[in-house]
Amino acid sequence: MNLEHWIAPDRTALVIVDMQVDFASPEGLSGQWGLDLSTVPAALTAAERLAVSARAAGVPVVFVGLFTTPETDSDAWDERMRRLGNDPEAGPALCRAGSPGSDFVGPRPAPGELLFRKTRYSPFWDTDIHAQLTALEVDTLVIAGLTTECCVADTAKDAFNHDYHVFIAADACAAYEPDLHAGALKMMALNTAILTDADSVAAVWGA
Repeated sequence: MNLEHWIAPDRTALVIVDMQVDFASPEGLSGQWGLDLSTVPAALTAAERLAVSARAAGVPVVFVGLFTTPETDSDAWDERMRRLGNDPEAGPALCRAGSPGSDFVGPRPAPGELLFRKTRYSPFWDTDIHAQLTALEVDTLVIAGLTTECCVADTAKDAFNHDYHVFIAADACAAYEPDLHAGALKMMALNTAILTDADSVAAVWGA
């Protein structure tokens, strides 16, 4: 495969998904809940390198984040949490808009870069990301983010269903359990995406 052709700067956007305090930092809710964040720092570092190389090459850097509100929490969303033993009315909610938990960590949006505020796993569900990418004449996405099996996988699937060529920077993604990360990468490689890594992408983008 000619990676230089497929992720050329004139056709590609870098999409960074949910690298936010509540998913990535010990002080965030995932850390407070006792989830294993040990693989997250390396993913943040790899995603930061991707962002630096993308900006240097003129590749659009697109940020996606979860920003919830009481109004966007559906009955199904809340009831699933209750069935898992986490009553949403009894404690803080994940990535509440305007809260420290929704702040980005690792790579952060630079002035003028696109930022999409989603309320579900994929930005293709409730934002205009497809229209904005189409306006940029982008047909290829390199995706990094958290977590591999959830919002990264859902974003990759929806991007593929919108006819984008999808590449996953595997080392710039992380999950809280190694088997979930590995399984999600295998699933995406079988169905929706081509796996690569930050060094290979940065090399094509001249960094």
